[in-house]
Amino acid sequence: MGEKRVLIIDDEKNMRHMLRTMLSKAGYAAETAADGLEGIRRMERMDFDFVLCDLKMPKMDGMAFLEKAREMFPEKTYIMMSAYGTIDTAIEAMKSGAYDYISKPFKQDEVLLTLKKAEERERLKEENRELKTRIHEIEKKYSFNNIIARSEAMAEVFELVRKVSDHKTTVLITGESGTGKELIAKAIHSSSPRADRSLVSINCAGIPETLLESELFGYKKGAFTDAVRDKPGRFEEADGGTLFLDEIGDMPLSLQVKLLRVLQDQEIMPLGSSRSKKVDVRVIAATARDLQREVKEGRFREDLFYRINVLTIHLPPLRERRGDIPLLFGYFIDVFNKKLGKNIQGPSSQTMPILMGYSWPGNVRELENVTERAVLLAKGRWITPDDLPSSITSGEGYPVAEDPEQTLSIKKASRVLERNLIRRALELTGGNRSRAAKILEISRPILHAKIKEYKLDA
Repeated sequence: MGEKRVLIIDDEKNMRHMLRTMLSKAGYAAETAADGLEGIRRMERMDFDFVLCDLKMPKMDGMAFLEKAREMFPEKTYIMMSAYGTIDTAIEAMKSGAYDYISKPFKQDEVLLTLKKAEERERLKEENRELKTRIHEIEKKYSFNNIIARSEAMAEVFELVRKVSDHKTTVLITGESGTGKELIAKAIHSSSPRADRSLVSINCAGIPETLLESELFGYKKGAFTDAVRDKPGRFEEADGGTLFLDEIGDMPLSLQVKLLRVLQDQEIMPLGSSRSKKVDVRVIAATARDLQREVKEGRFREDLFYRINVLTIHLPPLRERRGDIPLLFGYFIDVFNKKLGKNIQGPSSQTMPILMGYSWPGNVRELENVTERAVLLAKGRWITPDDLPSSITSGEGYPVAEDPEQTLSIKKASRVLERNLIRRALELTGGNRSRAAKILEISRPILHAKIKEYKLDA
């Protein structure tokens, strides 16, 4: 830490000299001023860490100086001095922003001790600022809007979201059901220049094929029997904003070609209309399906796949980012404490290992539902295994863990390893069991049995 600068303001020449000599010997760089006005001028020309100021002075007294100096230099530390000091004066000075108050006559150690205390306070304030900066950086890295995570995998997702938000680039979000694809779409939209316009969502799997076209592109009056008036489609509603096409992998082939045309031309043709209409829409699509496989098997158009797959954001399943489970569980406990009027402190020591060991096939959505149930059922301040569904506590079903090192049980680790090897062999051979059995060096009947046992045939 460098030499600290102290400004001494006192109308008594001897007092200024005594304090300057004392502080210089103690290692401070001290300057003096004879009254408040001179003190202000000194502070305008030079940066000081601390100001020692007498209360009773000509021209501008200590309280007037304190008020003016606090306006101009609010971050500085002011210590007031006075031979006329009373408790009331001290309180008034402190209320006006002074750090401390010294009564004359004072001992040398008293002044130095007050300055050391002020130095310590400044050090703590600086540490606090640095800590807040670091926390902000960590929060920025590991959270985005309402999405909570601390894993490196999700930090990479957040970074991608930040990079892509400012552009109109079409984004494809992939990931298992319950991983939060819609939340990522909302995060991209709310961080984009289109945030003040609409984010319109449509679930392509939730609407019958016969209605999906009119939902997307709208229709004109008389286009069909029930079309009694013009109705804008979701593309038109999202004009200037963002359209989120959820479960795009379930879109019928007949509509895929129409969607492709809209994406290419930025024009829609409502049902029953003979004229197209220009729209300015950013499209974000999401799917839990493997679209490349869908293309290979003829269920998804290759040209549309490449059109929407400009930038892909993949959300890892919860079992591949188990470090997020305690954070998310704590977050959901807070949410449901408020919603249900409870005061749950957290999971018991027996509960967390169960949560960490479960495979969470329903991902974050399942964890949220399990937490709500547990908060509702918990009798005390802690969530115990009795508050969890039996499907989680029974240990039945597989997988319990993806990494054999997550358990110290040789029996469990062997099963995890065996299951992982079988799954990798099946992926490598595109599901060809004969070739997978050969790679695994086991018979085909045994492979069949293992696939059934580990439920890998889903």
